Amino acid sequence: MRRIRAPKRREWRTMTDARTRTPRERYRTQVRAEIKEHAWEQIATAGASALSLNAIAKRMGMSGPALYRYFAGRDELITELVRDAYRSLADTFRAASGEGAGLAGLAHAMRAWALDDPQRYFLVFGTPVPGYRAPDDVTEIAAETMTAILDACAALPSDRPGTPFDTHLEGHRQWAAGHPAPPAVLHRALTVWTRLHGVLSLELAGHFAGMAFDPALLYAAELDDLLER
Repeated sequence: MRRIRAPKRREWRTMTDARTRTPRERYRTQVRAEIKEHAWEQIATAGASALSLNAIAKRMGMSGPALYRYFAGRDELITELVRDAYRSLADTFRAASGEGAGLAGLAHAMRAWALDDPQRYFLVFGTPVPGYRAPDDVTEIAAETMTAILDACAALPSDRPGTPFDTHLEGHRQWAAGHPAPPAVLHRALTVWTRLHGVLSLELAGHFAGMAFDPALLYAAELDDLLER
């Protein structure tokens, strides 16, 4: 059984200057941040599907109704966590791209992001939470990460012949969020996405433990193979 660690304590920043907010607004922001910290601890222990606002309220010495003034329900809290996670990854990709990173740079940035907080990774790329559906604004942030991969794949040279799956993607490209890439690039991006996440998921879940090889080298080898293709 893999050992689950609680994520590092983080600060949840706001774009609003603290000096322009009222004491009540600052207090509300602080309480919401504390609620999210307890939520991450619950997720690390029992998974997102077991998230309980009442249990969080008990940990914080609050009544259930009092906590519901900050989050209307479980799904709203999960949405905040998922939004924060995707925004963090999107910002990571944007920073890497801003420094001139290509596909390899994005791939290594993604692995570093995942290793920094496995529970955050599993929340967005692990087993879906039963009964939960992310709102459109979260889906749009998630699409930013795929757009970065599509852009990087489009920048690579390719002379391979088309495949039946390329033809299929001609009419099934909604997931690309309007990206103008041709089907061959869409296919490449999906291949990169699935293979690298496959290695990351197995590594973070502890399935390589005891196999006596370095997962970082396996990840790099998969990436090299993808780039050669």
